[in-house]
Amino acid sequence: MKYTTLPNTAIKVSKICLGTMTWGNQNTQDEGFAQMDYALDKGVNFFDCAELYPVPATAETYAETERIIGNWFAKTGNRDNVVLATKIAGPGDYTAHIRTNGFSKEALNEAVNNSLKRLQTDYIDLYQLHWPERDTNTFGTRDYKPNSSDEWEDNFNDILHNLDDIIKSGKIRHVGISNEKAWGTMRYLEESRKQDLPRMITIQNAYSLINRVFEGDLAEIAHRENIGLLAYSPMAFGVLSGKYIKGKDDKNSRLNMFPRFARYSSEQATEAAKRYLKIAEANEMSLAQMALAFVNERPFVTSNIIGATSIDQLKENIDSINISLSDEVIKAINEVHAEIPNPAP
Repeated sequence: MKYTTLPNTAIKVSKICLGTMTWGNQNTQDEGFAQMDYALDKGVNFFDCAELYPVPATAETYAETERIIGNWFAKTGNRDNVVLATKIAGPGDYTAHIRTNGFSKEALNEAVNNSLKRLQTDYIDLYQLHWPERDTNTFGTRDYKPNSSDEWEDNFNDILHNLDDIIKSGKIRHVGISNEKAWGTMRYLEESRKQDLPRMITIQNAYSLINRVFEGDLAEIAHRENIGLLAYSPMAFGVLSGKYIKGKDDKNSRLNMFPRFARYSSEQATEAAKRYLKIAEANEMSLAQMALAFVNERPFVTSNIIGATSIDQLKENIDSINISLSDEVIKAINEVHAEIPNPAP
């Protein structure tokens, strides 16, 4: 395994992070336990979860993923061997069963306390805001369009003050953002600088061969402000495994189970994936390993969040850390990107 540190901290984390959003839906508790055992044995010490998980969010499965992780900690005693990240769910129609008061002081305290109970731990290493409260182009919306009915009021400073109180209580160590845009990222950093408030150290956004939107503005922010990308969906919901192209998917494959994520299987995304598959096969790699190796090697990526529904998938994903892409492969990848840029934003 290769390691880095969470920006502006001394916390060492594996370059591969274990994603968990299938546990409690596509995966049982026993399967989640087996994945955590295997990942830790292979040197993966960074786990990411969220109160929202498993995905898709439902009232019936709410927070089951955190419960599974907490039960594993209780069984194995491995809490101190893991750098643990989780998230508070942002507001929205599909999270109304969780709460409806956004990132208010009451919401943050309730969410943190409940996550600690479910995770059976006294502290969370990295606590993240799952997506912005304000109306913006997140989750498959390509361009920003002002919404005159958006009632959001600037509360970056309030959020950071409330997070500061929770940090001082010892319940969380550091904070980060997720599914955030360039403006929101800089506003958080500005407020932390002006008033010596907690600094967002990571940003967890989608990033893959078919979604390199992060490179537009946020990559420069990550570089110049030292805020690390935790890349999620590096396999684009399994599209970059090649199984959909080859007809090896089944009814339990993610895109077949959750059609709301159809942006990953558009005509353009499929064509791009086919071209990337040819590059991988010409260089004696699986598409999955090439796709993950590409993300692993980006200079603005702190850790690559991989998810799997089987141990075989997990093994292949973790093994991507041992692959180094040649200049010729990177050139070929960038040629496809130039012709079909970001087909699955």
